[in-house]
Amino acid sequence: MDRLFQFLIPASLVTVAAVLALGIYALFRGGDFGRSYSNKLMRLRVLAQAIAVAVLMAAVWWRRQS
Repeated sequence: MDRLFQFLIPASLVTVAAVLALGIYALFRGGDFGRSYSNKLMRLRVLAQAIAVAVLMAAVWWRRQS
């Protein structure tokens, strides 16, 4: 299970960073692209952050149980 967390933690953090970068890009680009995607990407970022926090908390819980 530790190997799974060694993959999931960095993957979730990279996902959050990528979605954040795309959201900021869409926000500053403006136009049709910005109107269509900036809000959706920022909502996706919040979801990705929630998943990342859940993964981190699960890893902490797992280590305490072991």
